[in-house]
Amino acid sequence: MTGQLQALLRRRWARFIVVGAGANLLLFVLVYVFHRLGVSAFPAAVVAYAVAFAGAYLAQRGWTFGGTHRHGRAFPRYLAAQLACAGLAGAVGHACDALLGAPPMLMAAAVAATAGAASYMLSSFWVFPSAPGEASSAAAR
Repeated sequence: MTGQLQALLRRRWARFIVVGAGANLLLFVLVYVFHRLGVSAFPAAVVAYAVAFAGAYLAQRGWTFGGTHRHGRAFPRYLAAQLACAGLAGAVGHACDALLGAPPMLMAAAVAATAGAASYMLSSFWVFPSAPGEASSAAAR
């Protein structure tokens, strides 16, 4: 790893993006593989989503946010945060399409940016908050 990449990955937001991108890639691959193996689309997507969700939670908790948060508290919050982000994504997509008449590419970008930013904020300040007294520098966030 180059020094620049190492420095970038010390930033929490960069690790958050890497984990999110990895989870989406895993989701894509699993849906494709399950469907190619004969699983119908709906169960293929649901099972793939569950696997990607679990992997993302473990990676966000362990790598992005340091792994010090108890699962009994963090996991229900992570689930609630992701459900809230899904609802927000749906609302933004609907607003872009039905109310603003935005082109599909712009709508997709708005959905991804809004859901990603909301997920990061909820994860940082509610799901995996810094412990009281823990130094939280702007570089780490």
